[in-house]
Amino acid sequence: MKDKIIEKLKDKKIAILGFGREGKATYKFIREFLPKKDIVIIDKNDVSEDELVCLDTHLSFIYGNEYLSNLGDYDYVIKTPGISLKDVDTSGVNITSEIELVLEVAKDRVIGITGTKGKSTTSSLIYSILKKNGVDAVFAGNIGIPVFQMLDQVNDETMFVIEMSSHQLEYLNVSPYIGIVLNLFEDHLDHAGSVKHYHEIKMNMFRNQNENDYMIYCSDNEALNKMVNTNHFKGKQYNVNMSEEAITTINDDMICYKGVPAFSKDIKRNLLGLHNLENIMVAFTVSKILNLNDNLTLEAISEFKPLEYRLECIGELEHVKYYVDTLATIPSATIEAIEALDDINTLIFGGMDRGISYEGFAEYLNNTKIEHFICMPTTGHKIGADLDKERTYFVETLEEACKLAKEITKKGTSCILSPAAASYEHFKNYAEKGDKYKEYILN
Repeated sequence: MKDKIIEKLKDKKIAILGFGREGKATYKFIREFLPKKDIVIIDKNDVSEDELVCLDTHLSFIYGNEYLSNLGDYDYVIKTPGISLKDVDTSGVNITSEIELVLEVAKDRVIGITGTKGKSTTSSLIYSILKKNGVDAVFAGNIGIPVFQMLDQVNDETMFVIEMSSHQLEYLNVSPYIGIVLNLFEDHLDHAGSVKHYHEIKMNMFRNQNENDYMIYCSDNEALNKMVNTNHFKGKQYNVNMSEEAITTINDDMICYKGVPAFSKDIKRNLLGLHNLENIMVAFTVSKILNLNDNLTLEAISEFKPLEYRLECIGELEHVKYYVDTLATIPSATIEAIEALDDINTLIFGGMDRGISYEGFAEYLNNTKIEHFICMPTTGHKIGADLDKERTYFVETLEEACKLAKEITKKGTSCILSPAAASYEHFKNYAEKGDKYKEYILN
C-alpha cells in the first residue's frame, strides 16, 4: 500500500499545505521513502527551524500573509484539514490529502464516518466492534490521528475506520466503500460560508461512490434525508430511523435489521441517550453489512464507554455528579445531553459566537426542569438574556462558573458543562476547555 502511494508522488512536484500534526505525518512518510525528493512546505508561519525539518536540505518553505498565492505551481498540494481555502481561487489547483491518497489505493477497505455530531463516538464504536470480531483494523482521521501515521500497522487486509470532518471532506474526490453520514445541522459557517455549502461538503462522503459501495444515513434527520433524496448517489442506500420504516429501525422496543428483530433497545450500554442509541444502530448496520458475529458485536456495544469530553462523567463530589460535554458545540448537541440525563440541576454553557442560529434554544431551556443556568461569554450571555432571571447566572470565566456550580448544585443531582458553542474564543480547543473544567471541579 505504501508503495502505491509513493509511486503516485515520486515524480510529482509536491507541496505540503499546513505543518501541524497531519502535515508533519505527511512529511515523515514521504521522506522515509523519498529521502532526496524536493518538497515545499507552505504554512502561514515560518516552520523552517522546526526540529523535524531544519536539517533537511531538500526542503523549501513558503510562509507569511501571501502563503496561499501560488498553489497552482504544484502537481499535488497535500492539504491538512486546518487550512481554510474559503477565500482562495483553487481552480487549476490539484488539492489532495492523506485521506484521499489512501482512498485512491484502498477505498474498498475504508469505512468513513461523518456528521455534525456523533461522529467520534460512532467511529470509535465501529472500530471497537471490528476489533471484538477479530478484524484487523486501524482508526484514524478527525479523531486526532493522521492516516499516514498508521500506515506502518497495515497490510493488504487491514480495514480503515476514518472519522472525517467537513474540512477533510471538502476537496475529496474519492468516497469510501462504506460511507456514513449521521446528521446535518448548522455548524462551521466560519469555514464553509453557508449552511447549504456545509451540507454539500458532507455529501462528498457519498458523491463518488459506485454501485458496489454502501451509504448509511439517518433518515430521521430532515436536512440529511433531503440531501440524499435530491441527489442521485450510486451507493446502496441503508437508512437508519428510530421511528419510521427503515433498513435499521425500532419496532416493539426491538432494534430490527431488514425487518428482523436483532436486540432490545434497552440493551445494557454505557452510551446514554436516544442519540447514542441511534449511533449504536448505525454501528450495528455496519456489522451486518460486513457479516460480523452478532453476539460479539452486541458485547462490544455493551462494553463500550463514552469518549472523553463526550457526556463524560468525571466524578461525584459531595453527592453531585459532574459531567463534561465540551464536544457539544451546537445547541442540538446540548439538548441531547440534557435529555440523556434526567437529573441535571446546573447547566454551564456558552462559548465562541460563530454566527450559528440559537433560535428556540432559550425557550427550550426555560421549559426544562434545570434550576440553574450558568452563562459564559459570548453566546451564553446572549442566550441568558432570554432565560428565566431567577434561574440564570452570568460569569466571565470557566473557573468562576465551576466555583459557582459547586455552591448552588443540589445534592443528589448533576452538573454538566455542555457549551452549545465552540471553545476557541478562550481555549485552544474543546479538550483544553474540558481539561480545565476537570481541574477546577476536581481540585
